[in-house]
Amino acid sequence: MTIRAARARAGDRDSPPGPEAAMFAREQYELIDFGDGRKLERFGLHTIDRPAPAARAPRALAARWAEASARFDEPRLGTSGRWSGPLADCAAADARWTVAHPPMRFELRLASSGQVGVFPEQAANWDWLADRVRGASEPIRVLNLFAYTGGSTMACALGGAAVTHVDASRSAVAWARANADASDMPHDRVRWLVEDARRFVEREIRRRRRYDAVVLDPPTFGRGPRGETWSFESDMPGLLTHCRALLVPMPRFILLTGHTTNLPATRIRDLLALALPNGATHSIDVERLALQRPDGAELWSGWSGKMKG
Repeated sequence: MTIRAARARAGDRDSPPGPEAAMFAREQYELIDFGDGRKLERFGLHTIDRPAPAARAPRALAARWAEASARFDEPRLGTSGRWSGPLADCAAADARWTVAHPPMRFELRLASSGQVGVFPEQAANWDWLADRVRGASEPIRVLNLFAYTGGSTMACALGGAAVTHVDASRSAVAWARANADASDMPHDRVRWLVEDARRFVEREIRRRRRYDAVVLDPPTFGRGPRGETWSFESDMPGLLTHCRALLVPMPRFILLTGHTTNLPATRIRDLLALALPNGATHSIDVERLALQRPDGAELWSGWSGKMKG
């Protein structure tokens, strides 16, 4: 394999470079404030107060926090996490709303995990994916693992790609399909699968399937539909090595994103290299994912590694 260039310099042990300037339109999403371990975000009609471990500094706009429609508190002392506030008190059907990152639309709701159904820091990656698949002479075959509510799936499929969408959560796959419907996305461009990512990849290898590109957004820790456990640190290298067997000799791209902290840029680059077929020539860009407050202050929200031919 050959890696032509990388924004993450060899030997760089610092965090990845800063994010590209792409985000939801302000009327759709805004990071209002963050600090003291929490973040205050406005998603369209509703303002949400949630934990944010990276928000270590004091809050800048204390008075704004009273605007929250809902607040999530993490589990403690054996209790489950819970939502509170006016939006949380609504009937389930009334506690759903939408935001858009055209041409995609996302249905939002208060999930028991503390999520609402979209990671706005991924907007730049969705735009990048759409650019990579658009204009291809024939549909690019994209495998999307840990696909959640389908942002990357929609970005690729609406750009003309044929996508295999894999997530271990049945409810997440149903949510992704609802988002696809809201975005007027043709369902014949997507295979929707509820499956453990590792199990699915191993089966595809036995079937001798091939893909032009892979997208992965793994959690730090997780559990599959049959009780399978997942650890980014121990399981990610093996999964990426298996992905190499699924890729065509010259893949169009690989996108790896995550929220695992303290991961240096060089480690992300080395992980991506595991998936690169022998003889392929690609470049790797490693960047921080961040949300930006109106005053320009940034909240670290993860990282992305992009490999392109």
